Amino acid sequence: MQLKNLTDGVVLALPDDLLWTDEHAWSPVVANVSYLLTGALLVQSGTRQAGRPITLVGAADMAWVTRAVVETLYGWAADPLAVDSGRFELTFTDARVFIVAFRFGDTAIEAETVMGFPARSDTDYYRLTLRLMEI
Repeated sequence: MQLKNLTDGVVLALPDDLLWTDEHAWSPVVANVSYLLTGALLVQSGTRQAGRPITLVGAADMAWVTRAVVETLYGWAADPLAVDSGRFELTFTDARVFIVAFRFGDTAIEAETVMGFPARSDTDYYRLTLRLMEI
């Protein structure tokens, strides 16, 4: 799996065993249901244009990343979503590709040291949770 920064073309390798936990928990259809004063049912529905959540979670004993990867992700997440920044290409190992941005409404990145004490080296390992959205 890889995440490519579309601003500068830098590619960051991510563990292939990160699990997309909300892959099937989203519907492209949205609806609003209400009743009119006459008692008639009013259903308004449409198709969402974007915003599908992509939450990538590593299990406790796998999908670890180095501190250097975490620092790169935090640097990328510091740029707000704009026309020319904050956009990334997420490529899964099965060749599915999504254009994504960090989900700033949630905690976009969670990183916890594997060893349970402060990591100081760029090669120390972290458990990673990434919250992205398709745009």
